[in-house]
Amino acid sequence: MSPRFSPRRALGRTGFVATQIGIGDLADRNVALETCVATLRRALDFGLNLVDTAPSYEDGYSEQVVGQALAGRREGVFLIDKVDHFDRAVNDQVGASLARLQLPSVDAFVMHGLRDPEQWRELAKPGGRFEELEAVVKSGQARFCGISAHHPEVLRAAIESGRCDVVMFPLGPFVDERYVTEILPLARARNVGSVCFKAFGAGKLLGDTAGYNQPLEARPRGKWSSGGQAAREDGTLPRLSVQDCVSYTLTCDPDVTLLGMSYPNEQDAALAAAEAFTPLGAAELARIREAAALAIRGKGPCWWNPDPLAGTELLAE
Repeated sequence: MSPRFSPRRALGRTGFVATQIGIGDLADRNVALETCVATLRRALDFGLNLVDTAPSYEDGYSEQVVGQALAGRREGVFLIDKVDHFDRAVNDQVGASLARLQLPSVDAFVMHGLRDPEQWRELAKPGGRFEELEAVVKSGQARFCGISAHHPEVLRAAIESGRCDVVMFPLGPFVDERYVTEILPLARARNVGSVCFKAFGAGKLLGDTAGYNQPLEARPRGKWSSGGQAAREDGTLPRLSVQDCVSYTLTCDPDVTLLGMSYPNEQDAALAAAEAFTPLGAAELARIREAAALAIRGKGPCWWNPDPLAGTELLAE
């Protein structure tokens, strides 16, 4: 097939020219390995050139899928992997990840999922785990390093430290506004690559789920807005379209937006929305934010924000 996407701009100071869309959500243990590999290769065939994985994604299965999918086509792909455990030696974790990938190195390793400023201070202190991560870069097992985080103040401190080549953080219609108004501009100003996720709010914005296809424990009751109804006529809760979520996030303009790519139908919907994208104006952005605030209610914590319950409560009857 002919590539549908072309590299767009450099990923911060890494210099790698990345496509606007990246490949995330790569594996499902209920699906055969060869099927997952073929699905990832399909996304690569579309021209996408940034892949994200982590040891905690399906307990290493994602890394196995990525490694096999990149066999023979590693060149021209920016591969990000993660260090999940901050209480364990970084080099041991990196070695285990590279073994599952069956690769000698990746493009970037990042410390995964920092949730509060104290975690960053501990990692960044002299002799801390981030120093171990920098040693991984010096050893040639990665070319770059950084963090992924669920707290704007963590990201600010990490970017301002000058030690991160890449930062990963939530960006989409329902995130703490500081990710959009403060962290993204700061990353641009400091020439730090931005790779963003949660465009679909872990699926909460698209459907009736507590996140990543997990069923709601109880159907929420209450009003979604003044005079609003608890459910639509077909019995489903309020939701956004894939196009709304993708258009909103791409208008914010991170270097790369990671979208779910586990299944061909997910790929087709996400990539069609990206191809149809035109930047949104202020009024349309506001409309989507308002719709997202309604769609997220009653679906449980949004763990990617410093206050996971902010804005998710149902209004009083």
